[in-house]
Amino acid sequence: MKNYDVIIIGAGSIGVPAAYYLAKKGFKTCVLERLPSEGRGQNRAAIGGIRATFSDPAKIKICQMTIDIISRFEKEHGFDVDWIDGGYLFPVYDTVLEDKLKKLLDVQKRFNLNIDWINPAKVEELVPGINNENLLGGTFSPEDGSASPLKVTGAYLKLARESKAEFYFNEEVTAFEKDGDRITAVVTNTGKYSAGIIIDASGAYAKNTGKLYGLDIPVDPDCHEAGITEPVQPFFKPMVVDLRTDDRSANYYFYQNKEGQVVFCITPKPQIFGKDTDNTSVFLPLVVKRMLELYPRLRNLRIRRTWRGLYPMTPDGFPIVGYTKEIKNLFLAVGMCGQGFMMGPGLGRIMSEIIADKSDKYNFILDQLTLYRELLK
Repeated sequence: MKNYDVIIIGAGSIGVPAAYYLAKKGFKTCVLERLPSEGRGQNRAAIGGIRATFSDPAKIKICQMTIDIISRFEKEHGFDVDWIDGGYLFPVYDTVLEDKLKKLLDVQKRFNLNIDWINPAKVEELVPGINNENLLGGTFSPEDGSASPLKVTGAYLKLARESKAEFYFNEEVTAFEKDGDRITAVVTNTGKYSAGIIIDASGAYAKNTGKLYGLDIPVDPDCHEAGITEPVQPFFKPMVVDLRTDDRSANYYFYQNKEGQVVFCITPKPQIFGKDTDNTSVFLPLVVKRMLELYPRLRNLRIRRTWRGLYPMTPDGFPIVGYTKEIKNLFLAVGMCGQGFMMGPGLGRIMSEIIADKSDKYNFILDQLTLYRELLK
């Protein structure tokens, strides 16, 4: 049996950054992944957006840390991860949404988000050619941006290995051995491993993993599709998020990446739960129609490919992070609800400080959650 300080289950958006930060702090770290390489689960299905523009303080703080890390990644580590500080733009065409977003601004600014309401002229300046009929303005957060999930996770893998973290691919966890309220060994299809702390970062498969160690983890993935165009010269910078809904879809969003490709995604309505990652024939007609109504300049772009990924959803839409009461040496980092890529670097660093340094400085997030609920009453 191979012995470590920490075993991480899952080499994805959360597991790989966490491995780096823990190994950097001197923890003997092992990552077990059932797939052939890092980021082969939902990380590679992410479209690359990174925003701190949320309505709750926990996600705001985590993603502000991610933005700080990724925006300085090339300077500090020498890896170009295609960071673009294009911001997030939420254009508004009806007064109901306008009132809702303006009310939310007061809450967001209390948690130090750099976000504000902008007028229609500024919206058109940021996205030249956007449909301006009935355009009322929108909210814009200039410090948000995007990066390449492939490059970010690949860079973290290299940094983690340089810090002596060990990765075992094609190793599926099949069982856990326990002694009372502690896990004593993790059993895979090829070997057995032990560690003082076990981190479950198994993403969309958290419920399956939980059954193996005897807990019901409330993570149920739902399916989302995305696509990417051919590269063209840059013509807009923000991630554009249309919050309007119709009878078949909720919000959709798109941006132009560093290579000039427009990347886009839509939220189906109702949600499609399950683990099916096969493309469908309904996605493109649905999303293209809505995108062209908002931004006609996209009309002549040729689409290169589409794909389908999973959002590991929780009942309340919040991640499940922290030690469990039932198993004392089990730390959960699951249920990212489709935001694992943007939370991964910040959450990985936070987890390393909680686990390695036994830090309690992040308790303020819980205090702010209480304040946040009071503000929304």
